[in-house]
Amino acid sequence: MTERERVLDMLARVHSGDPWHGPSVMASLDGIDAVRASARPLPETHSIWEIAQHVIAWRREVAARLRGKPPSTPASGDWPAPGTGGPAWAETKAALEASHRELVAAVADLADAALERPVGQSRDAAVGAGVSVAIMLHGIVQHDVYHAGQMSILAKALRSAPEAR
Repeated sequence: MTERERVLDMLARVHSGDPWHGPSVMASLDGIDAVRASARPLPETHSIWEIAQHVIAWRREVAARLRGKPPSTPASGDWPAPGTGGPAWAETKAALEASHRELVAAVADLADAALERPVGQSRDAAVGAGVSVAIMLHGIVQHDVYHAGQMSILAKALRSAPEAR
């Protein structure tokens, strides 16, 4: 298996497969409706919906970088505002799927040699610049795992609550 194939495998596992760490991004959302997705069961935390929007934004940013865009904060912002109501929540879940497909397609188009290419001119940790494409791809996998864990913990709290908080 090449490094690119490993990254593709990790992206698939963390998005909707059987990751080693626990529930995937999409499994974390099972049974979560728009009301629960917007709830804040823990003070001063992002809601599941806000986290989903953040994951979408960064997946799209990384896919765009793989196609030549200079690194920056995502076009939609670091933490795009979520919508409201059931239809908007369904759109967000569809956008999670679409952002995964977009990122996977961009990674699949890479030549293995491209993994060593630098991302940006200099190190800027805030936007993930100044590293190799390989490090950026490992970073987006780690980013998804981190946020899948957050969503999973929030979802567990919300599923056990008699009503969304």
